[in-house]
Order: sequence, then C-alpha cells, then structure tokens
Amino acid sequence: METKTKNNHIGRKIGRIRELRGMKQDTLAEELGISQQAVSNIENSEKVDDAKLDEIAKALGVTKEGIENFSEEAVFTIIGNTYNDNSSSLNYNCTFNPLDKLIEAYEENRKLYERLLQGEKDKVAFMEKRMS
Repeated sequence: METKTKNNHIGRKIGRIRELRGMKQDTLAEELGISQQAVSNIENSEKVDDAKLDEIAKALGVTKEGIENFSEEAVFTIIGNTYNDNSSSLNYNCTFNPLDKLIEAYEENRKLYERLLQGEKDKVAFMEKRMS
C-alpha cells in the first residue's frame, strides 16, 4: 500500500519532472509567482489541487495528466528503448549534423545583425532628412 502512495505522490512527481527539465525551484517559483519555499512545500505535498496543478504543468511545459501519470520507470524504459549500443561507440541516432545547425544559427545571427544595422541606417537617414 505504501508503494501506491509513493507512486501517486504528486509533489514528488512535480519535483522529478522539474529536475528532468533542468529547472531549479527558484525558476519554477518565479514562473508561478510564488516563493521558492512554496514550491518546496508543493513538492513535499502528496496532493495538489487541480487549478494549481494546471499552472504547474503549464510552467513545466507538460500536461496535468503528464504529471499525474508520470512514472520514473517509464522514463527509463523510453531511454532504454531509444538507446542503441552497437558495442563500438555511443549512437544516439542523431538525424542532423550539429555543425550544420551551428552554421545555420551563425547565418541567422548575421542576417539579424544586418537587418538591425539597416534599420539603424534608415533611422539616421530619416532624422537627417527631418533636420534639414
């Protein structure tokens, strides 16, 4: 019976999902407009009311049902089923070249900078025109 209670401990599930998302209690507290201590209290609570659970789910980027049905075992099963070991090296089935993504990001930044610079040039030209 104790195992059932542990598995349905909503606060622990919230804390674990928050940790898996790489989020600190302070960050979640800020998202919810509450104190870090209030987040700690929520994570220690076995039950959380539906309205608050909806807010927390939104802040964590998951659904309320995702929190309620969260299972650490399921996470490890998913990770285990998606990891392939060809006994030679790690294979994460990456479907893109990270270097290509880096170059794309660099190009996007360059284009953004050029648009920003052109906007500033246009502003200066407009102001010079108005002053003359």
